[in-house]
Amino acid sequence: MPTLTRYIFVLLVLGGLGYAAVWALANKVEPTPHEITIRLPSDKIDQADH
Repeated sequence: MPTLTRYIFVLLVLGGLGYAAVWALANKVEPTPHEITIRLPSDKIDQADH
């Protein structure tokens, strides 16, 4: 039984570390917005109308 307890404890610690990493990324890291320009060929736009 001690090995099962140790296994569950290790899984809980790893889960807690994973949760902490996701929380830190969500709350502490600010994304940098930037403008995106996509050029479409005119023949593709003409085909969409017909």
